[in-house]
Amino acid sequence: MLLAIAEAEQGLGLTSPNPPVGAVIWDGKSTVLGKGWHQKAGDAHAEIEALSHARETFGDDRIRGSILFVTMEPCSTHGKTPPCVEAIIEAGISRVAIGCLDPNPAHAGAAVSILKNAGIEVATGICEEKAKQLIRFFARHITTGLPYVIAKSAVTLDGRTTLPEGEGRWISSEASREDVQSLRRQVDAVLIGGETMRVDNPSLTLRGPHSAGRELPPLRVVLTGHPEQLPESHRLFSDQFVDRTVIIKGNSLADALTDLGGRGVTSVLLESGGRLFTEGIFSDLIQEVVLYIAPLLGGASKRLMPDTEEELLARLEHVSVEKIGCDIKVSGILE
Repeated sequence: MLLAIAEAEQGLGLTSPNPPVGAVIWDGKSTVLGKGWHQKAGDAHAEIEALSHARETFGDDRIRGSILFVTMEPCSTHGKTPPCVEAIIEAGISRVAIGCLDPNPAHAGAAVSILKNAGIEVATGICEEKAKQLIRFFARHITTGLPYVIAKSAVTLDGRTTLPEGEGRWISSEASREDVQSLRRQVDAVLIGGETMRVDNPSLTLRGPHSAGRELPPLRVVLTGHPEQLPESHRLFSDQFVDRTVIIKGNSLADALTDLGGRGVTSVLLESGGRLFTEGIFSDLIQEVVLYIAPLLGGASKRLMPDTEEELLARLEHVSVEKIGCDIKVSGILE
């Protein structure tokens, strides 16, 4: 299953609104017969890619009686492609190991029943947490209609999100900013507030190898109560990706996420200041947090979470900590 997960990871950021899925066919002894991953919505699913690879390499006879490992329950209905369960049954697969069930309530468990009724042995929950992590964007959107939100920020050791005047705009190191590119590559949209656009004039694009394989860069979303005050000369209105800029009028992060979810956006990277970050935390709109903590003290007045009348303890679970350049990256899930 770990091989199938590695296959699926190749599709991160490329398959929306579908989930990234990987599949491996094993002869049950010593040979991997085929591997595959879902490369684009509308294209062949991972199971079909793995079956095609196995046929080209070993032929149909070697597939019969083999074991299929797939990170998410195979599809059981006809969409843009035929149902994968039919191809699995026709290929003579004897056992199917599944990482996690389809989170779509309309489909969850359906393929398991179909495969078992066809005489195929089925096991579920194999490396389940890793498999669920792969499809967390899809799962959030298909069950709630809302996008999965990752809130990213860079802070000083004393919790400031800006530097004193004259010290430049970058708190995090160049290595951390490069790491942010890997986050942007995975999501459907990057969301900022109007003040961030006016002050920072960001591009919010994918650079270099991070754009490889993506047909379109993420949507660049600006949430603002005063769209008329956004400078028309800024990059989001004047560069080559201007058609990927979306302005949402208002001040409510909840309303903006509802709007984006309705547009089919399954994931958002929130790169805003403290106001939207704080609203997202207090309103349970953020599922994941990534902080780049720089070895700096004495930042300017703006804090990541400004003082409020309400008190809140937001605890991260499944926390990871790593050193990137001179910064410390802390990431985790908000439970």
